[in-house]
Amino acid sequence: MKQLSLSAMLVLMLSVLSACNKSDSSAESAPGGETKAAATQSVEFVTTQDGKPLVIDAALFDTPAAKEFFATGKNSYVGNADAIAKGKKVFQLYSCTQCHGPEAKGQVGPGLVGPDYKYPKDMTNKGMFETVWHGTNGGMGAKGIGLMDPTDPKNGITPDELLKVIAWIRSMSSVTGNE
Repeated sequence: MKQLSLSAMLVLMLSVLSACNKSDSSAESAPGGETKAAATQSVEFVTTQDGKPLVIDAALFDTPAAKEFFATGKNSYVGNADAIAKGKKVFQLYSCTQCHGPEAKGQVGPGLVGPDYKYPKDMTNKGMFETVWHGTNGGMGAKGIGLMDPTDPKNGITPDELLKVIAWIRSMSSVTGNE
């Protein structure tokens, strides 16, 4: 009997200790010990090439705007002058101008400002993000970080940079992509 109650007490203590180590899966620890909500994905990305699921590491969505986009598909940089200016620089840095022209209205590659799009899904920010991130069948390679150069996981555009590029493109159009 004594051994049975000792065993029961040991099981109870182990249960209590293991419960102390568990944390809420919807929160993560922030610097300073406070908790913040983890990025939750409600947007399901697909490739432009064939519509198959496009899995993008949630950790890459590391800014408030990128986290919002990951959860809602809305680009909060649309209309933001600072983001638009940075987006234009990134567009030039990655030589997008070589195919799409200096104002993204088309050159060798298609125009990106609309209202007509080679890929109709590009009318939405989610669709344009997918097209640029993973590339197309029409000759544009993937530009997403880790995809642009598979031998260098740090080479390529980040989700935050891509959202700024999209905001710059949207600044030259009546289409916001957030409709």
